Amino acid sequence: MKIWLSIAVLSLCFFITTAYAAQPSAIQEAEGYDCMGYDKSRKATEDAAMTTAKRNAVQNASSYIDAQTHVEDFELKKDLVSAYTNGTIGTVQILEKGWYKDPSMGECYKIKIKAEVIPDEKAMKKVARDKKIADDPLGPLAVQVWTDKKDYSGGEKIKIYIKGNKPFYARVLYKDVKGELLQLLPNPYRTDDYFNGGVIYEIPSGNDKFEIEVSPPFGEESITVLASTSPLGEINLEATGGVYQVKTKPKDVGDRTRSVQLKEVFKAADDILKGKRPTGAEFFEEKVTIKTGR
Repeated sequence: MKIWLSIAVLSLCFFITTAYAAQPSAIQEAEGYDCMGYDKSRKATEDAAMTTAKRNAVQNASSYIDAQTHVEDFELKKDLVSAYTNGTIGTVQILEKGWYKDPSMGECYKIKIKAEVIPDEKAMKKVARDKKIADDPLGPLAVQVWTDKKDYSGGEKIKIYIKGNKPFYARVLYKDVKGELLQLLPNPYRTDDYFNGGVIYEIPSGNDKFEIEVSPPFGEESITVLASTSPLGEINLEATGGVYQVKTKPKDVGDRTRSVQLKEVFKAADDILKGKRPTGAEFFEEKVTIKTGR
């Protein structure tokens, strides 16, 4: 891979494959607490509070997806909500934690987290069989990424395309054979990270000041799109020609990106009267694995 700073051209080497992984999820905030009583250690009490917070995050995700999804197929929506009801916890960010004294319960511990809830894989496969769900703006967030053709030879230029079923925020990352990351979008010349639903976006295009060209060294590489219905968490970047070099450790990029800003939604008219407003954000990660070739 070469980066020509003088002309802001990014020279990469790609051979596209059909391997990819798509992961929908929901980002939720939740609280949990527990008290020591007469038979619990402080560690056991803290663990119990965290378990409760995670369980509440899963419940909140189910409520949020129920409020956000308006597909007409009742059984499809039921399967979708069930997938989150039976979901598991991924990334966890601790927002607040601490001990306090309860007059009747004694020493107690409370924790507040922001957690990623990953829907049950088996249930989501059932939902995915309905091909219309990926393009339905009333369904959960789904983002597609693809390239202009399957095979590339040296000197050819690559085009990447992304499309979401509803408005979304995103960053597009390229990982080279050495494991280093570049952020293709947003970049120093194309700064907007907000994309409209139903629109195909091309990379590079518009104000971009780089091109993607096949060249050695060769090896397995990838393009990843991290997207959400809410603004994404920040990562450390450094301008390199027409793109950004990612300075955040690769293993931390996903977690930091998932530190999204949560929004409130109304579930139903009676909930408005009761002041119940599910909060959260939908998240979607799509990855295309590529191989360099002559």
